[in-house]
Amino acid sequence: MTMEDYLHFEEEAFKTPNHGDIVDGIVVRVDADEVLVDIGAKAEGVISSKELGVRGDIDSELEPGDQIKVYVLQPENEEGNVVLSLRRARAETTWLVAADKQTDGSVIDAEVREQNKGGLIVNILGLRGFLPSSQVARAYAGNLESLVGKRIPVKILEVNRKRNRLIVSQKAAEDEDRARKREELFSRLATGTVVKGTVSGITSYGAFVDIGGADGLIHISELSWDRVSKVTDVLQLGEEVTVKVIKLDPEQTRISLSLRQLQQDPWERLVQSMPVGSIVEGQVTKTKKYGAFLQILPGIEGLLHISELSWDHVERTEDVLKVGENVQVKVIGIDTARRRISLSLKQLSAPPASLAGARTEHRHDEYPTEEDEE
Repeated sequence: MTMEDYLHFEEEAFKTPNHGDIVDGIVVRVDADEVLVDIGAKAEGVISSKELGVRGDIDSELEPGDQIKVYVLQPENEEGNVVLSLRRARAETTWLVAADKQTDGSVIDAEVREQNKGGLIVNILGLRGFLPSSQVARAYAGNLESLVGKRIPVKILEVNRKRNRLIVSQKAAEDEDRARKREELFSRLATGTVVKGTVSGITSYGAFVDIGGADGLIHISELSWDRVSKVTDVLQLGEEVTVKVIKLDPEQTRISLSLRQLQQDPWERLVQSMPVGSIVEGQVTKTKKYGAFLQILPGIEGLLHISELSWDHVERTEDVLKVGENVQVKVIGIDTARRRISLSLKQLSAPPASLAGARTEHRHDEYPTEEDEE
C-alpha cells in the first residue's frame, strides 16, 4: 500500500459524518445521562438521554455491544464528539418504511387518536397521519367519532417528509379487501349456489345484496312469484336474506340473484288444485282492450278474454269488470309450458236460447299477441 492509498483509507475510515446522515454504530458505554457510540469517526458519538426514546423516554434496554442506527444532529460539539439521536434515527427510518409501504400499496393498521373538522388523526407506524373524511370507509362516512380509539386498516396515499405530512385512506384499504374477497367469491360461486347476504341497496328495479365480497342484484322480477310494485314491499335495507345465484359474469363482476326461486313455484300445485273446469275466485289486476287479467293464486294470473266475458257482445272490458273487483270464473285452459291459464266468466251460465246448438268451445290461443300489447 502506498502512502497515498494509506491516507485515503484513513480518510474514509474516519470520515466525519454530515448533519442529517443516518449511520450505523456500536454502543460503547451506557451512562445515566448519555450513551457513547462508535460510528467509525475520529471521535465517538454521544446520545443524550432526551435523544434516546421515540417520545423522550429513557431507553434502558441499550447495552454495550448493541448495533444501532443513529441520526447525526451535529458533526462535532465543543468536546469534539459527534452529537447523535436515536429518536430521530428511528423516526426517519419509519418515514422511509412509510414511503416503501406507499410504493408497494400495503394495507396496514392505524390507531385512530382524535377527530378534527377535516377527518381523523391516526397513529401509523409510530407517525402522525391524517385520514380525510372523504377517505373514511363508506360505513362510517357519517359517524367519524365512532372510530376514535379503534384500530383500522388503511393504505398510505401520500408521504411528504419535508412537510411532515402523511395522508392515509381507509376507503382504499376497504376497496382492496373487497377486490380480494370478490376474486375469492367468484372462484367458489356457481350458478345454482345458495348463499346468505345482507341487502345493501334498493333501487326501483331491484335490490343489491352483499354476499361477502361482492354485491349481487335481485331484479324486481326475481323477488317473488307475486307481482311486485315496489321493492320495499318485499325487502328492507340491512335485511338478511338467503338467495340463489342464477347468473355469473366474472368479466363484468356481475352476479344475478333470485329470491323467488327458493320459494315454491305456484304453478307446481296449480294443475292439482285447479284443473280445467274448476270454479275459482280471482281479483282483477288490470284491464286491456282484449280482456282482463285476474290473480287467482299468489303469483299466478289468468286471462279472461273479452270474448269470455259474456254471451252478449262486449265492446269494452271496462264495461263489465273494474280493477280490484273480485269475481268467480271458470278455468277453461291451462298451458304449464307457457305458464298461461285461460278463464271464462260467461261459461258459468248456460248460453241463451238464441245460441243453443252454436259452437261455444274456447280457443286456447286467445292470449294477447305483441300487436295486441302495442
